[in-house]
Amino acid sequence: MNDFSGFRSIPTTTLADLLGRAQVMDVGIRPLWSPVPRVAGPAFTVRCPPGDNLMLHAAVHRAEPGAVIVVESEDMDYALAGGNVCAVARRRGVAAIVADGLIRDLGEVREAGFPVFARGVIPIPGSKAAVAPLNDPVRCGGVTVRAGDIVVADEEGVVVTPGPGDRQEQVLADARKKLAKEADETLDAWEAAHRARIDTILRDQGFTE
Repeated sequence: MNDFSGFRSIPTTTLADLLGRAQVMDVGIRPLWSPVPRVAGPAFTVRCPPGDNLMLHAAVHRAEPGAVIVVESEDMDYALAGGNVCAVARRRGVAAIVADGLIRDLGEVREAGFPVFARGVIPIPGSKAAVAPLNDPVRCGGVTVRAGDIVVADEEGVVVTPGPGDRQEQVLADARKKLAKEADETLDAWEAAHRARIDTILRDQGFTE
């Protein structure tokens, strides 16, 4: 699958319903400014050891336009990137950075309108010494991410669709079908179906009030 643009119209809530908890990053990976646009693109994966951000800085110059740079770090003491790095990423067409770590210069990043999903901010930068391969599988927010997986991120969170391949096409088709069905359903119809389902569950569990 070469066209990822279709996923930009799919909310993360819809993808989470289809893919399940294992493909949803934990609540700590969140947008660092708001309102953030929904972003979607193929993962460009990076691993940075604690205290070092060299490979993220290298990735900014190597990721293709439209990519989402996904960083494994789990470093809560040093920033992985700052305002200039994010500005260069935006200028090169990178869709977003999703990092299991911290950034700095949040005001600059917000003013530039560059989407960053991470654990927070800290003013001190990491060093640049540790070389590691790019586009190896990484763990970010509890999810294994591989190069070419589709990353969709919005104000609700970050969801990863494994790929590339037919599964991504099927997930996109299923998501569109689900959204179309929901759009055609009135709130009255939804309420009636929801009430019936909840009452059935309660009755099956012996709840009689």
